[in-house]
Amino acid sequence: MSFDLGCFGRDGHGYLEPMIPSLPPLPPLPGENDELNYRPGGRSIIAVLADEHQQLTELAAELARSSEPTQELADVVTAAVSRHLSSEEQYLYPTVKALLPDGQQLSEREIERDTQILKQLALLETLPRDSTAFTELASAIDTDLHHHREACAADIFPLLRDLASEAELIRLGNRIEVAQEAAPTRPHPDSPMSPPWNKITDPALGIVDKIRDVVSGRTTYPEDLPGK
Repeated sequence: MSFDLGCFGRDGHGYLEPMIPSLPPLPPLPGENDELNYRPGGRSIIAVLADEHQQLTELAAELARSSEPTQELADVVTAAVSRHLSSEEQYLYPTVKALLPDGQQLSEREIERDTQILKQLALLETLPRDSTAFTELASAIDTDLHHHREACAADIFPLLRDLASEAELIRLGNRIEVAQEAAPTRPHPDSPMSPPWNKITDPALGIVDKIRDVVSGRTTYPEDLPGK
């Protein structure tokens, strides 16, 4: 019987030992000197949120102006805005507070506005869609979301772009997108709105909301709307 010894060599004492093939080196990790050139995959928090602001204001305007608003559109506006505000409260406003001049005041102002929008969304769910009260409240939500979009574009995004590196902005964008996957799809204006507590409560609320959505067949994403 013969053995293939091609995968063995001899050590310094003449004994056979396995020959381990050489492997390609791992890519280097970014060090301190490479930080400025390192770019993680993904989109910056500014790009992610600006695109969402555009989409949310379009959806809210459609709901406010519709003569016969559908339940699906109302549900999608509520779910999309709830996810969006949750992710901003977890990652955008803490960054604003840490980096921007007057960041504390800015973040508190926006959280107060978020709370108002969430209260409006919670009330909207209780109103008949063919009522005057529904139309007026949908218009108020549309107006407040436009103000939210304009405030971020004017007061927050330009300073973030100046004060944070591209890599930091992309990492935040990735965290925003991950947070939205676990975020609530219904308004919870009385839940915590600042870390660390909202990073615990929002995913838990999100689980309950998603179970309710599945059981009821509720539409929660814009791409699931008819004609989208």
